[in-house]
Amino acid sequence: MRPLILVSILLFSLSQNAHAFLEDKEARKKITDIQTQNQATQATLTELKNSQQALEARVAAIEAIVKGQGLLDLLSQVEQLNRELERVKGELEVATHNISSTQQRQRDLYTDTDTRLRKLESGPQVSSPDVNTANGSTAADNSAENRDFEAAQSLARAGKHREAFDAYDKFLQTYPASTRVPEAQYALGYSQFSLKNYKAAMSTQQKMLQQFPDHPKAPDAMFNVANCQIQLSDVEGAKKTLRILLSQYPNSEVAPNAKKRLTVLESIKKQ
Repeated sequence: MRPLILVSILLFSLSQNAHAFLEDKEARKKITDIQTQNQATQATLTELKNSQQALEARVAAIEAIVKGQGLLDLLSQVEQLNRELERVKGELEVATHNISSTQQRQRDLYTDTDTRLRKLESGPQVSSPDVNTANGSTAADNSAENRDFEAAQSLARAGKHREAFDAYDKFLQTYPASTRVPEAQYALGYSQFSLKNYKAAMSTQQKMLQQFPDHPKAPDAMFNVANCQIQLSDVEGAKKTLRILLSQYPNSEVAPNAKKRLTVLESIKKQ
């Protein structure tokens, strides 16, 4: 009987240990699973933090570009250079115009002097009082005409294009028979172009070309017409005008610039 009791006790003890062992194994597995999940969660959290830091860095970089003075300064410098280029172009146009005007005045003076000498040499003698009176009147007229034209020129050189326009317009009305009408007509159109009144400027220059196609300023007037067409987005019209200019005035001073501008316009089409 006693051995049977001992065996029973032993079996009970073994069953208890086996049960405890099984419970411990399950607990360990759960702990391992939890640790694995925790590690995965930590890894995911780390990745999210890294992504957040990367996004913050990109946002900071974008803000730096938007707010950065370097880009703004660069754009400002480009705009300033463009304004300076336009100013230089305007001054060059005025200087070229002045040179042409001086040359024209010299030719007019030579023609007038030659005409007077021929009249004195071959014409009838005129009494001294009448000659003095006539010469005095002509000299006064020429003086007023030159003074008014130079006043308009000074306004244009000073960049006062509105006032220059009014002065040239008044000159054309006051001296319609002046030899300087073609110059004034061209200058009037250029003043309109400077005031960004491109359609009116083009009309003025075309009128000048119709009336004085052989005048030294005719090529400049045609070049100004092409520039008006460019400003009005009429690229094909501008190219046509530049081709006509190069065909009719191949040796003019403005021809090289017209050729360059035509090349640029044609290259835009190829792109």
